[in-house]
Amino acid sequence: MSRPTSRPALVGALLKKELKAYSRDKIYLFLTLLVLIAIPVAYTFLPTTVSETITLAVSPPVTSMIDDAKDSLRAMGATDEQLAELDNADLSQQQEGLQLIEFDNEADMQRVIEGTLEAWRTDDGELTLRDKEAGEDEPEGAEKLGLDIGIAFPKDFITDVAAGKSGVTVTVYSDANVPEEIQGAMTSFVREAAYQLAGRQLPVNMADEQSIILGTDRVGDQVTLKDKLRPMLLFMVLLMETFSMASLVSTEVLQRTVTAVLVTPVKIGDFLLAKTIFGTFMSLGQGLLVLFLVGGLTVQNWSLVLTVLFMGSVMFTGLALYVGASGKDFMGQLFYTMLFTIPLLIPAFSVMFPGSAAVWVRAIPTYPIIDTLVGAFNYGATWSSSAGSLAYAAAWLVLLFGAGLFALKRKVETL
Repeated sequence: MSRPTSRPALVGALLKKELKAYSRDKIYLFLTLLVLIAIPVAYTFLPTTVSETITLAVSPPVTSMIDDAKDSLRAMGATDEQLAELDNADLSQQQEGLQLIEFDNEADMQRVIEGTLEAWRTDDGELTLRDKEAGEDEPEGAEKLGLDIGIAFPKDFITDVAAGKSGVTVTVYSDANVPEEIQGAMTSFVREAAYQLAGRQLPVNMADEQSIILGTDRVGDQVTLKDKLRPMLLFMVLLMETFSMASLVSTEVLQRTVTAVLVTPVKIGDFLLAKTIFGTFMSLGQGLLVLFLVGGLTVQNWSLVLTVLFMGSVMFTGLALYVGASGKDFMGQLFYTMLFTIPLLIPAFSVMFPGSAAVWVRAIPTYPIIDTLVGAFNYGATWSSSAGSLAYAAAWLVLLFGAGLFALKRKVETL
């Protein structure tokens, strides 16, 4: 008389079957390999530094405006000492993170900002312009300047401001990609520069100011794009595995392979356990591989990062079980997968932008996962500081994973 097969042996047999089915799915196998190769390769080309300097273009040069205004200012009663102070005026003085580039011609400055002309600076500080469309060669030993915003002053700007003339207009040229707050800051800078050059005080009494920075001051210690994208890439790998796992589940349900499995000593609990183990460790294994290639683990964050990766793998496995059980055909399964995964991607993209995420973004199940990864990789988050996010993630994990098991169990029982 043969001995009954143990439950671990049955689950092991099911895992072997899952692995064979996965290797036969050429489309998702190819996509998985492509992602695992493309992500680390692309990651190596991301910038590793952050520029905190705003390059501001002005036209005409400040010295030219000052020279043109001296005679008029002297006629208004300006002393030689005052004119000497004006010679020493520096628009960028005490303006942290501001670099001035001066243009003789307003039209050239406009073309550089809009991208039809290039500005280069040589080692001796000379500004050189290059018309790329005309086929001009890049100047040797020069650095290309990136200009996003520029200010064009009228020829008699200093004289008109000093005389109190109304209707003095300056033109601010800005690239469409410059944030609105930067454009506003430059407008304020123009007002301040006008009074500084004209030797007049601002027409307001400024209150005493005390700056209090809430949170961590990141001035001089900005997170690079490479560091920002590391948690996002790991998150994407976990989420992409949802497609392949959902496809495997959907195929077994549609082809009724599961009914053939259940006529053996395998019980539905064994079937669900095998699906859970396979989906979780496939996601976790790929996440660990990408993590090894892109780096980021430290003595301080390794336990927190691995725990979050495991929780994310279980969460997305539950989602894959639910989606695989819901689709009635391939297109239906694909539709359900896209329907669920696209909203779950939103928190991942929110890490690209500074500031707090909106309330509705924080309500998305994947937000605590990506939030904890970002904190662990970039901001020194610890177990205690991440307790709230971990508890929130655990609640969503139980809900999504439970829903996936229930949906698949009910689908199998009705076949």
